Amino acid sequence: MSLAAIVQRGWDAVGAGDFDALVTDYTEDMVFIMPGQDDRLVGVAAFRDALDKLGSLVPPGFEITGLRQVETGHEVVTIMEWKSDKVSASQLAVLFRFRGDKVFEERWFIDTEQWRAAF
Repeated sequence: MSLAAIVQRGWDAVGAGDFDALVTDYTEDMVFIMPGQDDRLVGVAAFRDALDKLGSLVPPGFEITGLRQVETGHEVVTIMEWKSDKVSASQLAVLFRFRGDKVFEERWFIDTEQWRAAF
């Protein structure tokens, strides 16, 4: 299975609310870097706990309207189109770095001013 397919499987799990399935594709020592690059979660247990609070991590009315995956070497970048109650349309990028077939780093790149204003 390609790394891009693993990432897509993760987005599908998020869409279905199946966070237990999602975290099976992450290493135990994974790092998740939140929008704004100032918040970090270390370890799959902390990441899984944050997923239970997903509604507070994303803006009200957050909806993914499109996904594209770009795979190079041991990395996949997702280009995500999204909208929310206060943002009619935008994009962000998510970098997934792999160790074997497991994600060890997920890092979001987003216009932080727009993201904060969306809350």
